[in-house]
Amino acid sequence: MLLTKTKYRDVHHQLIADCKKGDQKAQLEIYKLYYKAMYNSALRILKNQADAEDVMQDSFLDAFGRIHLYREEGSFGGWLKRIVINNAMDLIRKQKPSEEINESKVLLTEDQEDNIENDCRLEDIKEAMKKIKNEYRIILSLYLFEGYDHEEIASIQNISYGLSRTRYSRARQSLLKVIQQLQTEREMKWA
Repeated sequence: MLLTKTKYRDVHHQLIADCKKGDQKAQLEIYKLYYKAMYNSALRILKNQADAEDVMQDSFLDAFGRIHLYREEGSFGGWLKRIVINNAMDLIRKQKPSEEINESKVLLTEDQEDNIENDCRLEDIKEAMKKIKNEYRIILSLYLFEGYDHEEIASIQNISYGLSRTRYSRARQSLLKVIQQLQTEREMKWA
């Protein structure tokens, strides 16, 4: 029996085909379909609304300028998200490191991690994500929120697979420490 490989067909295939022809109405429709998700992806990495908006807009311009390169081997949304993330990473590389909290070298035990994770609130996670190192925030965002695996993250960040896993582990530890600090501060405030 001969198996043939079929080409992926995106749900928005016709809109994409029209975009390839330069149809501005189709481009506007694609923008409306994807802008919120792309903005959120950029915001999780950049943690700055203005930068996220700029990266999102630039990414759409890049995508429409390079739409002929989209081969329909995966979803258009995934292809577009990759452009957004690459543009966000480029912006981070250009910027100076922002203020980050000083981390202690003490690692949390598995029991401490489990307790923190079980008591974690969404507000704590959001606040803690703002306070950890950029490289940690980025890898957590890519892995947890964007759904990339370590092989993909390694490719995006131009690092080895092992370094991606190591950074993720350290990032998780760092995030949990900050969450623990936030929880302690909140408990002291209510005591």
